Amino acid sequence: MRPILLVALGGNALIRKGQTGTVGEQFENLRVPVAQIARLSKKFRLIITHGNGPQVGHLLLQQECCAEVPRLPLEILVAQTQGQIGYMIESTLDNELTSLEGEHQKMIVTVLTYVLVDEDDPGFVTPTKPIGPVLSEDCAAGLSYPTLTTPRGRRRVVASPRPVTIIEKREIARLISMGFIVIACGGGGIPVIRHGRAFQGVDAVIDKDLASAKLAEEVGADLLIIATDVEGAALSYDTAEEKFLRRLSIDEGESYLRQGFFPPGSMGPKIEAALQFIKSGGSRAVICSIDSIEKAVAGNAGTEIER
Repeated sequence: MRPILLVALGGNALIRKGQTGTVGEQFENLRVPVAQIARLSKKFRLIITHGNGPQVGHLLLQQECCAEVPRLPLEILVAQTQGQIGYMIESTLDNELTSLEGEHQKMIVTVLTYVLVDEDDPGFVTPTKPIGPVLSEDCAAGLSYPTLTTPRGRRRVVASPRPVTIIEKREIARLISMGFIVIACGGGGIPVIRHGRAFQGVDAVIDKDLASAKLAEEVGADLLIIATDVEGAALSYDTAEEKFLRRLSIDEGESYLRQGFFPPGSMGPKIEAALQFIKSGGSRAVICSIDSIEKAVAGNAGTEIER
């Protein structure tokens, strides 16, 4: 059997810095990573995960601008973007496979995915994840939900609990074994808690990379690629002392995290996810740029986490 590769696409796979995020821009941007994924499908069974921050932000802004329409909870917006972005990846991948193989026979499916979190997770006590549009101070003062001052201004803030398990892991594993290319865990998944035997959605955002690592672990993936907008992890990033890390041991990664070299809002969760995957038994984990996914798989780009 071909090994299983999970590619976690960052938000810049669809919307680049300085862009407004039109549908045309997003389709054009997707061609870069998806063309690489299409070529990798000859050697690997594939899972694709993705971020959804800008897309959820746009939906929240639309809700703020239209008071006549009932507002939707965050879990529903995450579900909407899973369908939206899943469609965009599917159609782009279908086109790329066709250009490679002509009348290709590969099967592609998007799985609406929800992810169990612990209702006692510390993240619910102190929400830290900013979402949605920038708010005026007057508007923020009258809201029923918490807000936080960010570099962009005042924004809504929600919990970011850690993923406990991927609810659809068995279905995803079965689809992979049947030969499907699976798109799953969009935006980190729809966060749910368990009440008895039932699930209930919660207002939260699960980190996409941590959810991807959990899915990779639970379906037995061999390789995890976390694709983002930089070439890999670096110490003292964006300073005169910046040092790119080509390889990183588990002990080094954990030490650098404790020392604060990898900020929680950017590289931190990616390092955590890669470490989690390797410690759970995964063979390889690489953090790389969107443009160098194939090179990272070949061992020629990115930051690779080693045992």
